[in-house]
Amino acid sequence: MMSELQNIDGNKLRIIIAGGGTGGHIFPAIAIANAIKKIKPTTEFLFVGAKGKMEMEKVPQAGYEIKGLDIAGFNRSSLIKNIGLPFKIFKSFLQVSKIIKEFKPDAVIGVGGYSSFPVLRFAQSKKIPTFLHESNSFAGKSNILLGRKATKIFTATDDMKAFFPAAKTMLTGNPVRQTISHSIVSRAEGLKFFGLQENKKTVLVVGGSLGAKSINEAINKSINVFAENNLQLIWQTGKPYFDTAVAAVKGHDEIYMNNFISQMENAYAAADVIISRSGAMAVAEICLVGKPTIFVPYPHAAEDHQTANANVLVNSHAALMVKDDAAKNDLVNTLLKLITDENLQNELKNSIKKLAVKNADEIIASQILQAINKA
Repeated sequence: MMSELQNIDGNKLRIIIAGGGTGGHIFPAIAIANAIKKIKPTTEFLFVGAKGKMEMEKVPQAGYEIKGLDIAGFNRSSLIKNIGLPFKIFKSFLQVSKIIKEFKPDAVIGVGGYSSFPVLRFAQSKKIPTFLHESNSFAGKSNILLGRKATKIFTATDDMKAFFPAAKTMLTGNPVRQTISHSIVSRAEGLKFFGLQENKKTVLVVGGSLGAKSINEAINKSINVFAENNLQLIWQTGKPYFDTAVAAVKGHDEIYMNNFISQMENAYAAADVIISRSGAMAVAEICLVGKPTIFVPYPHAAEDHQTANANVLVNSHAALMVKDDAAKNDLVNTLLKLITDENLQNELKNSIKKLAVKNADEIIASQILQAINKA
């Protein structure tokens, strides 16, 4: 279906990109928009996310307009908090109806996160072409439902036939921020950025954009281990743990700590070993930078998809994994064994590099534009 605007001006497309909640959804969305812009610079974008979530900050920083929905996801830890959910979903559909009628998109792209469902569902009811990107190796329920009527579905891993119609599913990998996929930052430059020394092994700890309690507690418990073993640490804590970490790192010159690291290309370049959650985008980025990694999957992610993501690499001898409930006792011990075993580091590096996909954003962008032109 072509919008009225496109019929008047054949050179201009209008595309809505819906989703968010975490960096794992937001950064691929921005990467796809940038890739489409590169091919078709006149394209107009409108992002739709959830009010109060990080997309409301990160998307405008990337130069795109965003509208927020009054919506929340299903709370698995407290059922009583879901009492108002049906009202929020109903309200979000009214908001989506208004947004789509005003913007008149030629296509809608969903990147995951609960704000994507009402947008794509409404677009499908209006016969607007919809596209899905499933970043995980285990598809979420919303994307499975949306996949039935989607124009095309892009997946990060192979063998997703159990979730989506095979005829319209395409393996593309996960779009990664160009600052990382095209980074030329050297190890020396990365270490200088964080004020650290070149002659010491450096560990990067990231628990996702919002932080990871189990990882943070494990690092805090063994905070003296780094100096004792002549190691340096770059530690992204997330906002909830930041104040605790500030107290923990006092007097530790070998540690750089912040609640969020925006220039991750510097952190990846500086790192000799990485400790990370195994969200889809973290996995995609780490595959590209090719560093030895210990994954600590978040166990409460939908369908436990982070464990599924990590297992893909563990089974390929491309990474190590420590379970969340074992992190406090086992994580730092696993780290010390890895960082002193050069053979294991090299094995992990060689294997993980084989899983890297550099141009997923360009592949997805070209496929979307081709499909719109045929619609």
